[in-house]
Amino acid sequence: MTDEGVLIAGRYRLQARIGQGGMGIVWRATDEQLGRAVAIKQMSLHPGSEEALTEQAVQRATREARVAARLRHPHAVTVYDVVRHDGKPCLVMEFLSSRSLAAVLAEQGRLPASSVALIAKQIAGALAAAHEEGIVHRDVKPGNILITAEDTAKIVDFGVSRATGEATVTDAGTIVGTPAFLAPEVARGSHATVASDVFSLGATMYAALEGHSPFGETDATIALLARVARGRITPPETTGPVADVVSAMLRNDPAERPSMRQVHEAFVALVEGRTPVLPPPGPRTLVLPARRPRKGAAVAASAGVCLVAVGVVIGMSLAGSGAVPEAASPPNSATVTTTVSDHGCTASYRVTNTWPGGYQAEVTVGGERGRRLVGWSVTWRLPEGYTIDDVWNGVLARSGQHVTVSGADWNAVVPSGESTAFGFVGAAAGEQPLEPRLTCRTP
Repeated sequence: MTDEGVLIAGRYRLQARIGQGGMGIVWRATDEQLGRAVAIKQMSLHPGSEEALTEQAVQRATREARVAARLRHPHAVTVYDVVRHDGKPCLVMEFLSSRSLAAVLAEQGRLPASSVALIAKQIAGALAAAHEEGIVHRDVKPGNILITAEDTAKIVDFGVSRATGEATVTDAGTIVGTPAFLAPEVARGSHATVASDVFSLGATMYAALEGHSPFGETDATIALLARVARGRITPPETTGPVADVVSAMLRNDPAERPSMRQVHEAFVALVEGRTPVLPPPGPRTLVLPARRPRKGAAVAASAGVCLVAVGVVIGMSLAGSGAVPEAASPPNSATVTTTVSDHGCTASYRVTNTWPGGYQAEVTVGGERGRRLVGWSVTWRLPEGYTIDDVWNGVLARSGQHVTVSGADWNAVVPSGESTAFGFVGAAAGEQPLEPRLTCRTP
């Protein structure tokens, strides 16, 4: 990234490198304006032309900051700011003197059930709060859980999280997350949902109890993904109520898993010496409570590093899918208008969040009567005083008051019977968000 002692954004002085991962390099730094320690994470760019990819990386970092900033919880690391240094995006976060759970397990092998229950209680509480804000973490794993000397646990790196109701910037055919802790449905190609986070936290706590992931250990990524996709876990050797709760979290059917709030309550009971209560296996409907939009809160999606299984098909294609996960309804969402064009494609528009003077929307595009699309664009007119910015999963063009969003490289082709989506943040001159009439066209 750069050297110790460098000043970032005119206020953050780098002190020492403290970590490095798929999302970037992390430094301990000092905020010289506020006189406090912070963590600075420079987002990694994909291989290739930095000049061509820097803006995309900045957008990714900005979305991560916005998603993470929505969550204020004592067991989630706080994101303070997103800045640029040498044209590259940097996240400014709470500094926590700690070790990752992965490092703790590498040293100790496994933890006693009482310690696992205490960690799980704290992290499940933070994730339950995130789910109630419409945020799916998507990469819960030992490396993303920090433990202090006082046994305080915090979840970090919402860099691959998704605010439900928003499109992502991941390429079609990619899997987001860490293989050993993925939920089976995600390995098979489904979108990550709140139930997937439950499984991933269960897999993480299984590793803390047993010393290895529920799918065993292998250095062969593709073989591990295939094993995860089949959903065949090794029953834990550890017995007792903590293992029972973890096993409930690892149910193969997402509909049979407890909610994260129920998981949190179960671990609270265990830490307090009470008997946990969990729902029996059986289909259920996951419903997130609607949240009132908060003043000035612009919500954007975040997509971080992707694990790409190249040339191997195990039912994991995500091509063209931009739909909202069925298990987690977005907050404050409402379908505003749907236009079926006679130009070969359909486009449906909905507002996913609002705040004073602004709003966020998502547009879903598909082939008319289920046909395959090879290239698409959606056009509408903005009244005076309305703008749109920060478009993701699409390419924006303006002509006067008319805006056109066309497919990006990774979603211009939409297979038969499938759909894709793009999203954006807009400024509204009035109290209500724009309700446009869309025109969807193909070449």
